[in-house]
Amino acid sequence: NTELGNKAKGKRNIMEIRKTKPEELEVLLKMYEHARRFMATHGNASQWENNYPSPQLILDDITEGNSYVCTEKDQIVATFYYKEGADPTYMRIYEGEWINDSRYGVVHRITSTGNVKGAASFCLNWALEQCGNIRIDTHRDNIVMQHLLDKNGFKYCGIVYVEDGTERIAYQK
Repeated sequence: NTELGNKAKGKRNIMEIRKTKPEELEVLLKMYEHARRFMATHGNASQWENNYPSPQLILDDITEGNSYVCTEKDQIVATFYYKEGADPTYMRIYEGEWINDSRYGVVHRITSTGNVKGAASFCLNWALEQCGNIRIDTHRDNIVMQHLLDKNGFKYCGIVYVEDGTERIAYQK
């Protein structure tokens, strides 16, 4: 467990990462709906169109053991996909190159409730602690996510294309 002290309010908040339980699907679906609305109002309406990620995709992530939640006081405050090993999205990179070719973990579909400051950064740091090398991508219009990645020391590496053929900007740390 990693503790994040909140000195301004004199409180100590403890966030934890654990695997998602199947019965938490509805909570995650609400978080992703909130994220789509947030992105739409921040200049990024097209990244998660058509109710992406689908309930089936999230269930598959849970079943495969790759869906994680970040909790604080037993409340889910963030969620993400994490897996170690090669990801087909990252096999080819354009207009740049990866920092290294070492074994890496990937983070996809990260979102938070927006209620707990630092939750997304906590998730990214947890993922980095797992294998020491993380690749992640985001939409060119997702300025909020780009800022989060920059703030957390991720380096812009180039362009990748996701399964549907759309462009993403790729980062690594």
